[in-house]
Amino acid sequence: MLEANGWLNLTISGISDWVWTYLLVVALVGCGIYFTVRTRGVQFTMIGEMFKLLGESSGKTHHRHISSFQAFAVGVATRVGTGNLAGVATAIAVGGPGAVFWMWVLALVGASNAFIESTLAQLFKRHHDGAFIGGPAYYISQGLKNHRMAVVFAVLLTLTFGLSYNSIQSNTICSAWHEAFDINPILMGGVLAAVALLIVFGGIRRIARFSSVIVPVMAIGYLLLTLVIVVLNIDKVPAVFMSIINGAFGIGPFAGGALGTTIMVGVKRGLFSNEAGEGSVPNVAATATVSHPVKQGLLQSLGVFADTLLVCSCTAFIILLSGVYGTTDSTGIVLTQVALQNQVGDIGITIVAIAIMFFAFSSIIGNYYYGEANIRFLTTRRDVLIVYRILSAGAMVIFGAVASLDLVWSIGDLFMALLTACNLIALVGLGRCAIALLKDYRAQRSNGVASPTFHASQMPELDLDAWQE
Repeated sequence: MLEANGWLNLTISGISDWVWTYLLVVALVGCGIYFTVRTRGVQFTMIGEMFKLLGESSGKTHHRHISSFQAFAVGVATRVGTGNLAGVATAIAVGGPGAVFWMWVLALVGASNAFIESTLAQLFKRHHDGAFIGGPAYYISQGLKNHRMAVVFAVLLTLTFGLSYNSIQSNTICSAWHEAFDINPILMGGVLAAVALLIVFGGIRRIARFSSVIVPVMAIGYLLLTLVIVVLNIDKVPAVFMSIINGAFGIGPFAGGALGTTIMVGVKRGLFSNEAGEGSVPNVAATATVSHPVKQGLLQSLGVFADTLLVCSCTAFIILLSGVYGTTDSTGIVLTQVALQNQVGDIGITIVAIAIMFFAFSSIIGNYYYGEANIRFLTTRRDVLIVYRILSAGAMVIFGAVASLDLVWSIGDLFMALLTACNLIALVGLGRCAIALLKDYRAQRSNGVASPTFHASQMPELDLDAWQE
């Protein structure tokens, strides 16, 4: 692995930590609480509706359209990745078991942000190439009427997901496979880049088909593995819960002055994992074909729970039940591998390597599309899109294979902070539209409408291209 310049790492980390401290805890969580109150706890009170929609959304749709389930699957694919296996391990290594609690809190509160942003993405989506396209850049431009801010967001998201995050996913895959099979990271990066380019040149429909197949398989497999480990260590489970609670609120963090670190690490790694309020998932939420914008908002809110409360918790329990926490200097994906090795033997290292391959590679594909949606917002030139595809799925994947872990995470954290700030401004400005849609959806359901519908005429003051039909 190439070592990053120390000064660059220090500068980026310092700026990133400062931004995170004041942006995420105050703005992100604050918005989550605000929207939880304004929506009357939509992420809790309508969880039954979310599962109902999930069951209904797996049906067939027009061959040029993306189904609601496929959009949900792509969203989960990008959420469930490095953050779930490597990010959780890093959070525990740096912030202790208490960091897991704050990841849970961020998911519970942040799911309301996810609902608002994905509902807005559906509301302001546009027709494109026989399907739909949209996201924060579109609702900032059309809803806030601020094209310059929309351009800034589009550039930031392309840099963050299409470029920076793909290097993080690649770095984690290559580290895991080097640990498990002693495969040269450069060789592994080259193979990943070749396969990724093959998929992304097929467009959003190929990406959606890939994600809708691989996401359920990888998530269910990881849950079953964790369930086996929990059953084998059932006597230790109460102690694990206590270590998480004590780490989040106990005397130790206060006395040691580490409580702030525990909270911040939990928030940072939690957002990297579930992406609620960050403005990423709305880019694929907008592509879904649904009868009412709220439907996709509810499904993407459910995706936050699936990511953090299920998959992230799986990694946390694997690590904390293993007994390796506090006894090794390992961090990131290697810590997860060591923990599973302690549970099931050397095969554990291989299992994690295979799991992260599916988790992180599906994130690379989904991250690429987020960037593509914003490239298309910035320009219609096909040569620019081709260059972006080569950079995102090719060059940055190879860069991640050889870059240092600290550098790729520091760059990702900095871009994430700037991107989230831009999106939260839009959510506060346009949140009333999503809340009005939710009120309409609830009213239709209360009146016995099995599948609520929406038409542009219900909001004549807005330019709603996709809802005219």
